[in-house]
Order: sequence, then C-alpha cells, then structure tokens
Amino acid sequence: MALSNTASGYGSVSRTLHWLTALLIFTALALGLYLEDQPTGTDAEVARVAALYSLHKTVGLAAFLTALIRILWGISQIRPGHLYPNRRIETFLGDLVHWLLYGALVIMPLSGWITHAATTGFAPILWPFGQSLPFVPKSPDLAETFGRVHGFASKILIGALILHVAGALKHAIIDRDATLARMITGRGPLPAAPDHVKAPGIAAFTIWLAVMLAGLLITSPQRNAAPAPATTTAAPASAAANWTVETGTLGFVVKQMTAEVKGQFTGWTAAIAFDEATRTGTVDVTIPIAGMTVGSVTPQAAGPEFFDMAKFPTATFAGTIAETNGPLTATGPLTIHGTAAPISLPFTLTITGDTAQMSGQVTIDRRTFGIGANYKDETTVAFPVQIDVTLTAKRK
Repeated sequence: MALSNTASGYGSVSRTLHWLTALLIFTALALGLYLEDQPTGTDAEVARVAALYSLHKTVGLAAFLTALIRILWGISQIRPGHLYPNRRIETFLGDLVHWLLYGALVIMPLSGWITHAATTGFAPILWPFGQSLPFVPKSPDLAETFGRVHGFASKILIGALILHVAGALKHAIIDRDATLARMITGRGPLPAAPDHVKAPGIAAFTIWLAVMLAGLLITSPQRNAAPAPATTTAAPASAAANWTVETGTLGFVVKQMTAEVKGQFTGWTAAIAFDEATRTGTVDVTIPIAGMTVGSVTPQAAGPEFFDMAKFPTATFAGTIAETNGPLTATGPLTIHGTAAPISLPFTLTITGDTAQMSGQVTIDRRTFGIGANYKDETTVAFPVQIDVTLTAKRK
C-alpha cells in the first residue's frame, strides 16, 4: 500500500488524514449546533453544557492540528488529475469547494481558538498546555470579533461540506466513476493529464477574505454603546475622608470547571480616612455590579443565579483600618447579594509624600453571600473566591 499519492490516486497517508479530518469536523459541527439552544438553568445543566463545550473546543483544536498536517503533507504530494478535465464548470466548482474546505479547516478552528484565548472563563480546552495563546490578550472585543468570524466560517464550512458530499455522491451514483474510490482505496483510472488551474483557489481566497473582513469590521450595537466606567476611581465627598483615590483595580478570581476565571469591577468608589500617626482609619467602598466583567460568562454572573444585579445592584464594604499583629487590616462587613458578612482584608501600604499605594488580597466563600446557591458542589464553580485590590491615592 503506497504512502504517497500518484497521478491516479491518493496514498494511505492522504486518505487517513482526509477521513480523520472529516470525522473531527463533523463531530465539532454536530456539537456546536447541538449546544446552541441547550438550557443552563440548573447546576447540572450548566455542568453538562460546559463539559460539551469543552469537548467541542478540544475536537475543533484537534481538527485544526490535523488539517495543518494534512495541508503540509498535501504540499509535498502529487495531486491526482481530474477524471473529466473537459468539464470546465464542474471541475472549477469541484476545485473551488476543495479550496473553501481547506480555508475552513484553518480559519474556523483557529478563530474559535482565538475567541477562547481572548475570553475569561467557561469550558476549558481539555489538554495540559494552558488556555492562552501568545499575542492574544484577554479582550471581550477581540473575542467578539473572532467569535463572529468563527460563526461566518461555520456557514461557509457547512455549505462547502454539503456541496462536497453532493459531488461525491454524484460521481458515485450518477457517473459511476472512480472519484470516490480513489479516496477510499487509493486506486482509480489514470486521468488524461493533471489539469489543476489557479482560478478556483483565487475565487476561494476572495470569499474567505470577504468573510474575514466582515468579521473584523462589523460591530454589534453593544460595542457601539457607551463604554463602561473606567477602572480609575474617585472618592465620594466625605468630611472624614482625607485621601482621594486616583487609580485602582478591583478584581476577583474563581475556578470554573477547574480553570481559573478572572473578573473585575469598574466604576467603584472609595472614601478613605487614614491617620499616619496612629495607623488607623476607615474605608467605605461602593461597587456597582453593572461594572462587573467576567469574560463570556458576564451575563450569567450578573443574573439571578449569582449576583442578581436587577435586585441587588450594588455591593458595599465598610471597614475599620488598624494594625493587626503587624500588617494593616481593613475589617468590617462586606455586603453582596443583599447579604452582609464580616471580612478582614490585610494589605500593604506605602506612603511617599502625598501619594499612597495600597495592595491587598482576601479569599471569601461565595456560599456565605448566597452567590450561586443552586451550585451546591464545586464541579462547576468553586466555593472560594479570591479578591484582589490595588490603588493609588493622593492626600487631600
């Protein structure tokens, strides 16, 4: 059994890669279409959908890597000629569909991979090499853009697959020739001569260029809307507050499906009163839940199952600052989801002239605040949530 192609048929390597790619692509497509309207109202449903999305992404990545191997192998091989080189329209359409498929095998899974890498949270790829890609930042806009390319590419792929299968059946049932046999057994009649032209490849390239431009240039109404409040915060007016926050970040980390998910809040404000001599003070923080972003799961996190933003639009923290066994600690009630619970936030503080820099971290249990009450185990969402805060403040 020949490994390489000949002028009349495909070698065993090409045939194996062809059918393996077909299996992976059909599996990924079937999973993607199935998952479009699946319910996510309960812990079990979310866990099931997340697991299937992880499988979809993993199979898609496997299809991408297999397709790359197939393309590289194909470049080094003879491509069997057309059985009917005189059927110009038919051969043009057949080559066009092949080039569209080759483009789809690269663009569709790669755009999905970039979308995943740019997104925080939900359904990790099932492999041990990490979830990020070099030069791909965590960006909702970037994820939305390549998600749109992924969606457009799926339509081209489905259409090309339908035409490809229809053409194979036409050759097998109507023409009764060896077109399909050459990809199954590797044998077939010798064509008159190789008759491959560049026009179908150019046409396919033009179509894919249009798809890419549509994905990159079209924007959704959400992206044209006013941007979310900046992370930079300012303290509200307060007679006691003697420091004004100039910049700062308020983030959190939670594990979902064993993968770390990072989120942040913007638009929060802090009123800080601190006496350097006694190393004591107070801090009052107001956090609008509308300023929360958690990548692709932001709508779910803001919904009734978690923060329930419609009912509880604001979280607050009222702390007393003092030295506790060495480090400074802000201690007081944190109120989230309408539930208050005491926390202690240890932090470092450096004051240079009239500028103060603070950094602190604390871990809370989401169950304490009734967050994700229906998620009673850590299979989908872990119980601990790490909160990180940094800020720079100026003396009033």
